[in-house]
Amino acid sequence: MTDGRTVHRRLEDIFRIVFNDDAITLTDEMTAADVPGWDSLEHINVMFSIESAFGVQFDAAGLAAFENFGALERYLAEHGR
Repeated sequence: MTDGRTVHRRLEDIFRIVFNDDAITLTDEMTAADVPGWDSLEHINVMFSIESAFGVQFDAAGLAAFENFGALERYLAEHGR
């Protein structure tokens, strides 16, 4: 289990690296549609990066199962390392 602030910072770092954009700032309400450049390839890159960083494994639905980044953050705070 990790605290929410740490999860948020780690997620932002992952997104900034994957999308090569240091200006990305995640909010709880954001979805994939709010991230410029998010396509099917970047979806896979983000998913694998999160799995690796947090020691989790997503099922076939992957990140699409989460309503928004806030839901993803809460999941990772509870299940991630």
